[in-house]
Amino acid sequence: MVAEFESRLERLESIEAIRQLASRYALAIDVRDPDALIELFVEDVQVGKDRVGRAALKEWFDVILRTRIKQTAHIVMNHVIEFESPESAYGVVYCRAEHELDQHFVVQQMQYWDTYVRRDGSWYFQRRIPLAWYATDVLDRPVGEKKVRWPEQAPRAGELPHWWASWEDYWRAAPPTADTPLREPIVPERWLAGVRRKL
Repeated sequence: MVAEFESRLERLESIEAIRQLASRYALAIDVRDPDALIELFVEDVQVGKDRVGRAALKEWFDVILRTRIKQTAHIVMNHVIEFESPESAYGVVYCRAEHELDQHFVVQQMQYWDTYVRRDGSWYFQRRIPLAWYATDVLDRPVGEKKVRWPEQAPRAGELPHWWASWEDYWRAAPPTADTPLREPIVPERWLAGVRRKL
């Protein structure tokens, strides 16, 4: 009984620690503290295809934040977390980010698909994949196929919602009726794993 209680308590503490990662990430970017930002990631974080480590990650962030974007404001929400083991987890985080770029003010709605690991008792990002619904000037409506419209870049379609396999399945399927069979319920602890993704 005591062991079960301790396990459940540890799980709750881990959930809160992982949630803090996402909030700290947003704050560190918005106040331009690159050292605080990179310390949220594992020391051997993969940066692009051929670089590894926090120093490489710091340089990567600096290129974006120093040369393109003047100010930012990130609001994180809807954080879903699931555990693969007591030392590893994955999650999805919604984020609305606002960016000042010279004469443009770009609003972006996105998700992060995250992988987390615990090392020496602390939780870190192992990987963050940013996926966009849209990114448009605040005076521009994000409608149409190509909703990602950064200044001086060719407009493109966002990854979302199409990177969720369920999206296309929903629109391909016939409307349900009262006689339509239901699938087997997803185990609550594996709910996110059951909402199928393409990656």
